[in-house]
Amino acid sequence: MIKVEGLRVRLGDFELSEVNFEVGRGEYFVILGPTGAGKTVLLEAIAGLLPLKEGRIFINGREATRLPPERRKVGFVFQDYMLFPHLSVRDNIAFGLKGRRREEARRRVEELAELLEIKHLLSRKPQTLSGGEKQKVALARALAPKPEILLLDEPLSALDPKTREGLARELLRIHKKLGLTTLHVTHDFEEALALGERVAVMREGRIVQIGTPEEIFRRPASEFVAEFALARNLFRGEVREEEGEVFFVTREGAKFIVSTPIRGEAWASLRPEDILLSKTPLSSSARNCLKGRIVQVREQERGFLVTVRIPPDITCFITRSSFEELEVREGDEAFITFKASAIHIFGI
Repeated sequence: MIKVEGLRVRLGDFELSEVNFEVGRGEYFVILGPTGAGKTVLLEAIAGLLPLKEGRIFINGREATRLPPERRKVGFVFQDYMLFPHLSVRDNIAFGLKGRRREEARRRVEELAELLEIKHLLSRKPQTLSGGEKQKVALARALAPKPEILLLDEPLSALDPKTREGLARELLRIHKKLGLTTLHVTHDFEEALALGERVAVMREGRIVQIGTPEEIFRRPASEFVAEFALARNLFRGEVREEEGEVFFVTREGAKFIVSTPIRGEAWASLRPEDILLSKTPLSSSARNCLKGRIVQVREQERGFLVTVRIPPDITCFITRSSFEELEVREGDEAFITFKASAIHIFGI
């Protein structure tokens, strides 16, 4: 496990401040944030590559705050691989096994090459490998000394979409097989959603929310998290109670029935996936049904994002089969329907 208490790191004009979180034993934990949020600085501090101004770090129950990097039992996969160009793949993987008996090191390299399905690459040099192959070699090298925790710095960011998807599946497979406590940083929300058992969102050197991917996805704690989690429908307005009903009223005057104890000025977020689109009003238990006009249709990998102007503009997601069945066209009149519980209300 990893435990970080009151971490403060100063690096030029940038500062990590009051960072606190725990990663459970065997957990796959993702740090999510935009470029410049401090994600890599945090990993390097945990690995012992940067000095701390304040705070403590624990790894597997023992304090590691003042331990040198080589005694922390940490495997680190860098964003740019950091492979030695003059060494073969075999020798790159074996680099962290110096001091081991030759036969023991050979067995460990073979074991990892089989696990990562790169045995056919062992005699090659890094410059002859694809991005995905280089990342696998870097991962094997980090795993070679049998670390207690694994730190991954944007491991998928330099890869093309197809390779990225394949390596993400590979990371989950290896994590499931080894059960190694893993801390993975990324700026990609969908990557965090696919890999993380829990996610911490970082902004400007601070952690602003921690939760399961579902919690971050559906119940953001701030405007920043909602936007970063691709809520797409984010409204500022006011929660009012009228004749026993609770409404969220947008600045444009649209009224949504909601379920929340919050009153007064607030934010509301609504996932596109939680909205039904139709050409006529639907008969359902959902308590919100609004009429508008389709103003934009955007094709996505798995379907279409359709924006309906009420006002405000509200974007919903529909499948390809629904798109064809409804014969969706820009300029058409349409109805959007969603449950009161689908709207997440949070404070300003």
